[in-house]
Amino acid sequence: MTSELRVSAVGLVLHPTKSVEQSVDTIVASARGRPIRVLARPGDRDRVPAEVGIVSEAAFVREVDGVIALGGDGTMLGAMRLMIERPVPVLGINHGNLGFLVEVTPAGLPAALARLAAGDFTIEQHACLEVDGVALEARFGFNDVVLSRVGRAGAVSVDLTVNDVDYGYYRADAVVVATPTGSTAYNYAAGGPVLSPSSGAVVVTPVAPISGVSRPIVLGAEDKVALTVAPDSAPVAVDVDGTQGGGAGRGDRLTVTVRPEGGQVVRLSAREYASRSRVKLSLLDLPLRPDQLIELIPAELRRRATEA
Repeated sequence: MTSELRVSAVGLVLHPTKSVEQSVDTIVASARGRPIRVLARPGDRDRVPAEVGIVSEAAFVREVDGVIALGGDGTMLGAMRLMIERPVPVLGINHGNLGFLVEVTPAGLPAALARLAAGDFTIEQHACLEVDGVALEARFGFNDVVLSRVGRAGAVSVDLTVNDVDYGYYRADAVVVATPTGSTAYNYAAGGPVLSPSSGAVVVTPVAPISGVSRPIVLGAEDKVALTVAPDSAPVAVDVDGTQGGGAGRGDRLTVTVRPEGGQVVRLSAREYASRSRVKLSLLDLPLRPDQLIELIPAELRRRATEA
């Protein structure tokens, strides 16, 4: 399947500490001789060659037609949040460890850039959670929104309302609201279900529940979820995609809604990406049978093993 993507400016989002300079050089070399500008933000000025244009964050968001995120899933999520008001295709290059979103390795970057230039890719839409009701530094999450206790004393106590109907209350170490993308993260570790990306659902999962609702609840993408901090709650920290967003006090009401097309991810091979994700999930806690694991090994590696 092919997609048409006319890019006049590509933006770079770099992992804050990992060495990604070789990948940056590959991208710059690929753009050389083409009518494509490569842009970065002021904070990355010392990590990119002189050919890369440095623009303000506002200009970056306004001008780029596509983004290449160099890092892991965290960098990819940061790039998607950065472009939340103007979603553009984001390609992830995995300089991290266990990545579920990023698809391309640094070694595969030249081939990936060639396929992008040929239009040989697809765009995968990703839903995003939007949090309102309290002042937060981060309001958009492609993985999850987590309400957790500050310190080890007490418990998070919140009332759950869905579409203005009371559903009960949670008293737990934390409460996780996750998208299908984020369902394999904290939600999964807390015993919540893995949601299919095609489901468009949202899952609310308590972490170490003490009383109240003790099991995950799966809701529709159009449902309006509200969590109100109860009078008996410990102080609450609000994290969005693992980033500290702020806090919520007793009586504060947080509403969580879904933007169905909050972000765009470039996929070069949806089938291979799905297979890798199955391997990563099996490493976590979804064991596959030996014959199923063999199917996930690339054919070239299987051939080499047979010949050895």
